[in-house]
Amino acid sequence: MKRMNIKAIYAAAALLTLGAGACYDEKMEWGKDPSHGAVTTAELPLPLQEAISRYEALNSYAGFVLGVGIDLSLYMNDEAYRSVVDQNFDEITVGYDMKHGAMVGGQGDVSFARTDALVERLKAAGLSVYGHTLVWHQNQSAAYLNRLIAPEVIPGAPGENLADVSGLADGTFTGWSRANNAAGITIEENAGLGSGDPAIRFEAAENSSGEWATQLVSPEIVATEGHQYEFSFYVRTETGGEGRISFTNMSNGYPWVDGGKFFSSGSGAWTKVVYSSTTTGSAFTATGSAISFAFDMGSTPSAVYYVDVNTISVVDLDAEPGEVSYVENGDFESGDFGGWTQPNPGAGMSVTEEAKYSGAYGVKITSGSASSNAWDLQLKSPDIALDAAKSYTFSFYVKSDAAGKGRISFPGNMNGNEYPWLDWTGSGASEAFTTEADVWTLISVDIANTTAINLSFDMGYLPDVTYYIDDVKIVEKEQAQQASALQRAAGPVTIEKNDEEKARLIGDALERWIKDAVGHYKEDVHAWDVVNEPMDDGRPAELKTGAGKALASDEFYWQDYLGKDYAVTAFRLARQYGSASDKLFINDYNLEQNLAKCDGLLEYVRYIEEQGVTVDGIGTQMHISVNSSRDNIAQMFQKLAATGKLIKVSELDVAVGTSSPTPEDYALQAEMFRYVVEMYLRHIPENQRYGITVWCVSDNAAEHENWLPDDAPCLWDAEYARKHAYKGFADGLAGKDVSADFSGELQY
Repeated sequence: MKRMNIKAIYAAAALLTLGAGACYDEKMEWGKDPSHGAVTTAELPLPLQEAISRYEALNSYAGFVLGVGIDLSLYMNDEAYRSVVDQNFDEITVGYDMKHGAMVGGQGDVSFARTDALVERLKAAGLSVYGHTLVWHQNQSAAYLNRLIAPEVIPGAPGENLADVSGLADGTFTGWSRANNAAGITIEENAGLGSGDPAIRFEAAENSSGEWATQLVSPEIVATEGHQYEFSFYVRTETGGEGRISFTNMSNGYPWVDGGKFFSSGSGAWTKVVYSSTTTGSAFTATGSAISFAFDMGSTPSAVYYVDVNTISVVDLDAEPGEVSYVENGDFESGDFGGWTQPNPGAGMSVTEEAKYSGAYGVKITSGSASSNAWDLQLKSPDIALDAAKSYTFSFYVKSDAAGKGRISFPGNMNGNEYPWLDWTGSGASEAFTTEADVWTLISVDIANTTAINLSFDMGYLPDVTYYIDDVKIVEKEQAQQASALQRAAGPVTIEKNDEEKARLIGDALERWIKDAVGHYKEDVHAWDVVNEPMDDGRPAELKTGAGKALASDEFYWQDYLGKDYAVTAFRLARQYGSASDKLFINDYNLEQNLAKCDGLLEYVRYIEEQGVTVDGIGTQMHISVNSSRDNIAQMFQKLAATGKLIKVSELDVAVGTSSPTPEDYALQAEMFRYVVEMYLRHIPENQRYGITVWCVSDNAAEHENWLPDDAPCLWDAEYARKHAYKGFADGLAGKDVSADFSGELQY
């Protein structure tokens, strides 16, 4: 077949148009400045327009599955858009709505409502659905996945921690007495409950027979006679054994905990041990002005114990608060909202034990799915009376299940500054603070010159975010500074998950997702992009990784937790939960631009199959331009054909490089579309041709808010008129210039 000569085409078209009569003259302005705006199909030579209009629907020329990437909302709601899809294609790929991020909620639940409605409508139109995509690194429900592997946060005991563990934390044992060292009482770094926390290591002697034979005694603690105290810590042992805590100047020096004289811990897991009036079953109060306690760990010969340093806590349960907060029920320890109100409850508000910074309760508030303004989710404190002559520190702790955003406004007598736009993280002016997923953050700001205010937590900036709030305080500034210097808060302990735990949790999440998605559509979807875009652009023989990157909120790299076999697992699960006849694909982009990446993908396919699973097909995304290398395109198809796999052009579009194309640009685009199809037919054997999917329907701006917004890459123009590209693509499918069948005048 002859290659098209662009100049000759337009010379012929101009002559034909002049001969057609003066009524065409106003349409033909070949010397016009293209910067006036986008050239539409209506400005192509009229004989060319007429020829294009006489073409049949695209799928009438294809000998394989012809697909199109669609926007679900446009297909369901725009009749013109839907008509083009229904008339011209056999199969659709949903651009976004079948991906993990679109379907998986914050608890791992999968919502099928939108895609179910689409599938039913497509079935009525006689179109099939290509599943896109099961495992990718973008468009993921990353907040949910990251929450699965986030550190566990164990809230501290309410109140001031009176135990001085500084001599344990620095390894000097200052203030602590190793009364009976036995086989060893040492500090072991990174052996504690929390990430990087130290632990006391107790090792009993081989012939140890008494509790006191391995004993560590605490410093004296100033106490108030008659007050109740709570002692707590975390302990573990892999060898098994028993131990106890004995006390000086407590009403029950050898308290019975858990039904016996000793606490036991033999599973290797961390166990929380609490001594209080509640757990000992009798009064547990100070009998003097100073108390102390001892770890008595010598009962079991050769036993080894670890006690986490940072969880050793002694709290005076009857103590007057070290600081007076002017916020009523700001710790929510009443178990309810008390005087707090809910002007805008969003998707729900509750006082909960689910997550709290300290104590037994915190507040949980969730924004609605359409939330976008700060005031769309509001929790408001009771009225707060203050002294205008004093300065105060306002503070609270907050975390969220995903990256969030909020502000505090101060309705009341704030001298006109009800909305102090303060970035309370200290980096400069901002109208709101942000929250990090599953990390407690202290927000604090000084306020003054006010006599009465409310606190309005305005947390509705972002949809579908759950926030947890605790320990809301307003204290006098001088008092807050003293408390900070003198008191040791019994704050939370953070426990990191190890690599094995993360791999198990993410592997389970992958199986749930594939089981739900593939299983749900087992009768309706018979081809899937199982793994999408695995190969790294800079290192084309290696897998992509999120390591060292600032990740977007919907970005998650499964392979960073499951390793190189993540695709093996994905294909195995898709085969397990789907139909035996389903066609399972791996898909990547720039294979024609970077032939080394094409080689890397093919090598990875070989690796996957060496592990015992089958990859049915390979998809090549071809987001190309009028200037893309034709030699590379041909070589890519040759490499793909050599695999013997089904080959799919999965996302074909051709950029012209401008939002104001000329007719010549459109002709070059048409020729590139035709060339791609010709190379596919030439190099891919018939039994390996799964099909070609064009990406997006038209150049309409509604389709291109996020995809090539300043270009015209599609087969239809912005008004759903066929472009010159339509003719080039159809001619490629047909293997000839179709217009020659009905017109002897125009030959291309």
